[in-house]
Amino acid sequence: MTDPTALPNFPPPADEHPLRGRVLDVLQDLQISPEIDSDGDVAFRVGEPPQQLFARCQDGEFPVMRVFGQWAIGATVPDDELARLRRCNEINLEWQVVKTGIAADNLIVTSDQVVMPGADLSTLFQLTVSLVLQVVGAWYGSWDQGRNDASEPGGL
Repeated sequence: MTDPTALPNFPPPADEHPLRGRVLDVLQDLQISPEIDSDGDVAFRVGEPPQQLFARCQDGEFPVMRVFGQWAIGATVPDDELARLRRCNEINLEWQVVKTGIAADNLIVTSDQVVMPGADLSTLFQLTVSLVLQVVGAWYGSWDQGRNDASEPGGL
């Protein structure tokens, strides 16, 4: 008898979660090894150094794909929670299609996309991942540019 824990983690049938199945296909085509976590989200690593991201897929009349991740806020960012939240607000207003927030000393970055059948999911997925990572860089980079007081006018 084989050990059931040694069996590979097969994705669910495509008709069970159509959008998630398409996202899994895109990741595999990009030679990225996805996993499905306990919440049903698709977990994957991209970039160098590798960044852990997730894709949450909601099927329905208007299927929605949310790409998101979280990053521990380090010592280079002031401890002032209001300044951090103001910086998130500046980023949200500037980037529009990506949302940032703070939760338990982590920067949370998300981007939601409506993915209609027939959409070029590969291009949309890659663009969305790129936007999320660019916003993470912009948020952290904005502290390095000497603007440590987010209440100053001028924003990003």
